[in-house]
Order: sequence, then C-alpha cells, then structure tokens
Amino acid sequence: MTPFWGELLGTMILIIFGAGVVAGVVLRETKSNAGGWIVITAGWGLGVALAIYAVGDISGAHINPAVTVGLATIGEFPWAQVPGYIIAQLIGAFIGASLVFLQYVAHFNKTDEQGLKLAVFSTSPAIRHTPSNFFSEAFGTFILVLGILFIGANAFTEGLNPLIVGFLIVAIGLSLGGTTGYAINPARDLGPRIAHALLPIKGKGSSEWWYSWVPVAGPIIGGGLGALFYAAVFEGVIHPLLWVFVALFAAVTVLTFMLEKRHVKMHTEKQVFHNPPQGKKA
Repeated sequence: MTPFWGELLGTMILIIFGAGVVAGVVLRETKSNAGGWIVITAGWGLGVALAIYAVGDISGAHINPAVTVGLATIGEFPWAQVPGYIIAQLIGAFIGASLVFLQYVAHFNKTDEQGLKLAVFSTSPAIRHTPSNFFSEAFGTFILVLGILFIGANAFTEGLNPLIVGFLIVAIGLSLGGTTGYAINPARDLGPRIAHALLPIKGKGSSEWWYSWVPVAGPIIGGGLGALFYAAVFEGVIHPLLWVFVALFAAVTVLTFMLEKRHVKMHTEKQVFHNPPQGKKA
C-alpha cells in the first residue's frame, strides 16, 4: 500500500469512529443517545489511536493536514508530498463521513434538529465569536502538534505510542474542546462538511459554510506554530518559517476582529429593521 492510500484509509478510519460516536450520542433513538461529552472525546481518542495502529507503518499516520504541514515546516516531512497527503486525507474523511451516514440513516430520519445532523459531520462554535473561535482552533492544534512531537521524543514500550496520542486527543477534547468542538484537523471538518452538503440527508439544513474556514485556517496555523515552537524551545532550532506563521496568526486574528465587528453591525441593523423603535406617545 502506498502512503497516499495509507493516509486515505487512516483518515477514513478516524472519521468512522469519530463521527460515528457523535452520531450515536446526538441522533434520536440510538441506544447511546445523550451519552455526553466524555463519550464523544473517548470515541475520537480511540479513533485516532486505531487509525495510527492501522497505517502508521505505511504513511506515518498524519491523518491531519495540520500535522502534515507542521512536520514540513521543521523539515521532518518533504513539502513535495504535502499536497498528496492532504488530498488523501480529505477523500478519506469524506468517505468515512458517508459511511457513518449510511450506518445511522434511520436515526437521521428520526432527528428533526438540523444542528444535530450537522454536528455528526462538522464542528460549530458553542458561542459565535470569530476571534475566540479562531484562537480556540489554533491553540488546540498548537497543543496537538506540540504534544505529538514531545510524545515522539520519549521512549515507550513498543506499540504504545498510538494509544498515548489517543489520550492526548481525549485530553484536548476534555480541556479545550468545549468552545468549538475541537476540529483541530482541517480534513476532519472539511471532508465531512462536503459530505453533509452532498448527501441526501432528510431535512439537513445549512452546512454553515460561513464558519468552514475557521476549522481549516486555525488548525493549519496552530499546527505550524506548534511544530516550530517545539523546534525552537526543545531543540534550539529557530526556523525562518516561525516568523511567517507568527505573522499569519497575527494577520488572521486582526481579520477575525474585523469580521466579528461586521457581523455585530449587520445583526444590530437587522434587529432594528425588524423591530423599529416606537414613536413617543402624545
């Protein structure tokens, strides 16, 4: 099996377990309905571990464009292979999400809430605030990539590393995931979001494309910063790309404040239009 197929298969496995546990918890009339956040984080963590066990020896089991880009920024992965890996990850995520839909199609039909149906496929913020949402995704992925690198720097009993990375995913979900649903993986969010848009899901509603850039840009920038920070602090190597990613983070942060200001203004104007101020009584 080639690395391309390894990444495709690994990401598909990740989404089958990850989106699958979300479907079991949020969709109506499943036996695991209302299982809660801890169940969801455990499912995602085990999904990551099993995907790494499956394809780690084939492709390195990046299963995440943020990891691929992060490793490339510090010279641990060739830039020439980055596009192929990301394409494979997106395809694998799309296929995995489609299989989860087939598994739970009867429960999708029983669920009326459009937001719950979308939650099976992709993330959305608990509170819409673009600067906070972007920072949450960037910071969560910063911790993810930093954690993967310092886990890899330690010697574990053979075969234990994937399980430790799975625990890292659970820890990030429990500690940092409550704000945006912790995509921390552009393929994990974008591939299934495309599936949500294309699949014949009964009463599915919007795929919320207005938000889709946040769980892509945040993890890519945060993942790059995590790897570059590790190289600078733990290895004493400051790569020139560190300043590029710092500048990107700053620029996108400024953009998020501009977008939030525009959103608040539009929301206020809409409220005034629908609820015009009443004239004073004589």
